[in-house]
Amino acid sequence: MNLEQLSKNKKLALSLLFDIIGMLTILDIIWAPVSAYLMSKMYKGTKGKVAGVVSFIEEAIPGFDIIPTFTIMWFLTHVFQKEEQPIVVEVEAENEY
Repeated sequence: MNLEQLSKNKKLALSLLFDIIGMLTILDIIWAPVSAYLMSKMYKGTKGKVAGVVSFIEEAIPGFDIIPTFTIMWFLTHVFQKEEQPIVVEVEAENEY
């Protein structure tokens, strides 16, 4: 399963599921690296790597499990991200015969 190419709605559903698992688990030492791996697979590039590190730290430190890291990342990516508008250049050409 390629997590990076899922639709944004499926990513939101998985993000909510992963955050719930992170809040419920007692075995944070196991879930911390798994969550970091899943985060880096859901979001490509530097953004995904940084989010993976943040997810690992958040899960590894006791008491920080209540932070919904996956859901926050989904909002940052799909709601608050400024979409780049394509630059359209119109060129008028004259035909001279």
